[in-house]
Amino acid sequence: MSDLLTHRLRAHRLTAPAGTVTDAARHMLAVQSQDLLAGRWALGVRTRASARRGEPTLAHVDAAFARGDLVRAWTMRGTLHIIAATDLRWVLSVTADRQRQQAAGRHRDLGVDERMLTSAATALRPALRDGGCTRAEAFTLLEGAGIDPRGQRGIHLLFALTIAGEICQGPIDPARNGGVAREQRFVLTEDWVRDSHQPDDPLAELFVRYIDGHGPAGVADFAWWSGLTKAAAREACERAQDRVTEVSEGLYAAQRAPRRSPEAADAFALPAFDEYYISYADRTPVCPPQHQTAVGPGSNGMVRPTLIHDGRVVGTWAHADATRHEPPVLFDDDHDPDAAASAFARFARFTGG
Repeated sequence: MSDLLTHRLRAHRLTAPAGTVTDAARHMLAVQSQDLLAGRWALGVRTRASARRGEPTLAHVDAAFARGDLVRAWTMRGTLHIIAATDLRWVLSVTADRQRQQAAGRHRDLGVDERMLTSAATALRPALRDGGCTRAEAFTLLEGAGIDPRGQRGIHLLFALTIAGEICQGPIDPARNGGVAREQRFVLTEDWVRDSHQPDDPLAELFVRYIDGHGPAGVADFAWWSGLTKAAAREACERAQDRVTEVSEGLYAAQRAPRRSPEAADAFALPAFDEYYISYADRTPVCPPQHQTAVGPGSNGMVRPTLIHDGRVVGTWAHADATRHEPPVLFDDDHDPDAAASAFARFARFTGG
């Protein structure tokens, strides 16, 4: 178990941080990000300081969005993820049909069909081309076109247009009254995504890239993370056999893992929905079953930010408001308070708090 956690900490770029936030995103492939601050910190905590840039900050992540290096989209499981822009199209080529199938019943209930999608795209296109629009602005434009965005219809239309490859979320919208910006602008994918990687075998590539950023892990873990059927997940694994290493029966790791940094920390204050916890079918290696209820997912679908020490979840904390500091909830006393304090201080520096 200790070896498993050691390898996962490296694969997740926690003890082997990437050079830039964009490099971190490329390595992880897709970082869960329905909470925009959480998704940005997930990249920040996986990026090392440099002599030129200093420590990674929110400004570095937001600049990567502004350059078009990063986008946010519903890449899998009907859930928003941050992804390198070059990877968006091919990932959706694997996952979009499955997401469409899973949302079909809800879309019928809402009346979301091809005719409505065409009307929505037509109504949004001028704003999407002219600097983009926030979700609220998009809903106003939909209302102007005679489409009622209430009852989740608006968000499902944006979701459907995203997985169709027409739109994505690009630049961060500056906060109106200071503090941490939490809005993003929808833009046209054809305008915003300038370069696209196209692997020879996208299904196999998805498995390889998942293992690179999350291994050691198995087919069941990949199926949960990707949202694909178990049959498709098994096929992906079979087609990727020569590009991953089976380290034990049914458990795969990258053929070349990132090297552990000699300055690697022992404790990490990870954000809500962080990949280190959420991206596996079986989360018991990093969090004992008796504590998983406190972390989530709960009945509301939330997964709390976690404090990790020596690879294991030792408590939860709050980052919903980066300007308000709440004491962490620790599961026991078996942790290093100095290491924990250092982890929280790193988050505070990231947000400028």
